[in-house]
Amino acid sequence: MKIVIDLRIYGPRVGGLGRYNQKLLEELVKIDLTNQYILIFKEAPDDLPQLPANFQIKIANCRWYTVKEQIVMPFILYSLQADLVHFPHFNVPIFYRGKFLVTIHDLIMTKFPSRRASTHRNNFVFNFKYWFYNRIIKSAVHRAWRIIAVSEFGRQDLIKHFKMSSAQSDKIKVVYEGITKLGSPFVEKISLPENFFLYVGNAYPHKNLEFLIDVFIKFKIKHPDFYLILIGQKNYFYERLKILTRQSHPLDKNNIIFVGYVPDNLLGAYYQQARAYVFPSLYEGFGLPPLEAMSLGTPILSSQSSCLSEILGPAALYFDPLREESLLEKMEMIICQENIAFDLKQAGFKQIEKYSWVKMAGSILEIYRTG
Repeated sequence: MKIVIDLRIYGPRVGGLGRYNQKLLEELVKIDLTNQYILIFKEAPDDLPQLPANFQIKIANCRWYTVKEQIVMPFILYSLQADLVHFPHFNVPIFYRGKFLVTIHDLIMTKFPSRRASTHRNNFVFNFKYWFYNRIIKSAVHRAWRIIAVSEFGRQDLIKHFKMSSAQSDKIKVVYEGITKLGSPFVEKISLPENFFLYVGNAYPHKNLEFLIDVFIKFKIKHPDFYLILIGQKNYFYERLKILTRQSHPLDKNNIIFVGYVPDNLLGAYYQQARAYVFPSLYEGFGLPPLEAMSLGTPILSSQSSCLSEILGPAALYFDPLREESLLEKMEMIICQENIAFDLKQAGFKQIEKYSWVKMAGSILEIYRTG
């Protein structure tokens, strides 16, 4: 079977989807020496695994979410004469009519359809992009041979949002993501504040980071020696949050640290030295960063929203992401009651055993084989 995988979004520097694609490829090359694979990249990555003879690379200089992607990609795909194409994101070209599998990670744009969640301030541009997004994802969902959801919550969300029949919903398969081990439990420490809460992830509005910062400011009144460290890719949303924080809380700027992007070889030290990892998100399709934190023994404070209780199970202390006093109470508990932090740490080590990139790639390969 000839399988094409669209890997134009690749590597952790472009976020969770890039990591997902990277790990899928790294595991597939280990377990499938039979099928023929053509891997589409925007440009050749520097950090590719060693590719066996049945894996080939095709460069397609088409940026994702563009009109060019919609027009040019179908011609490229038809020229490759694939038996099956895997799109690891919803951006399936509307004019491609071949057999395909699509991974839908979440429906965030349908939940937060506001200009605040976009880099565009112009009404016309935003409305066009939102219309285009809905058209593309609806087309992908209804035309797909199979759909991968990354959680049962995500599967149910798809069924409900697109009003899918029982027969239609049968093509949705749940395949959990894996977690990336960021170092040994004895990773060397780097110089960090003694007491801090940690957030790792992007700064999109649904991540609810303004809420987290407001709660931390109140927490700091009683605990002035604490810091809040925010790690994430420096983009429009990250810089906007940084500016808003400096304007709204000028007296507290020294206790709120915007680090930017941190490579995996250093990220483990932040996780290990944090008093807790805080995840205030209003909506997630899976929730990878808190699992990474669990793998290094970091206690988790998580919002009780969307898929998070499904993914994190009993290994997190949950709070209402719309009530400041709820998170404030949990922050006090985690630093004052050592037994709670210890129990969460042990539960976390058990919870992460459910997730691995090896399992994920194996499950996806089984789906390929049914094609």
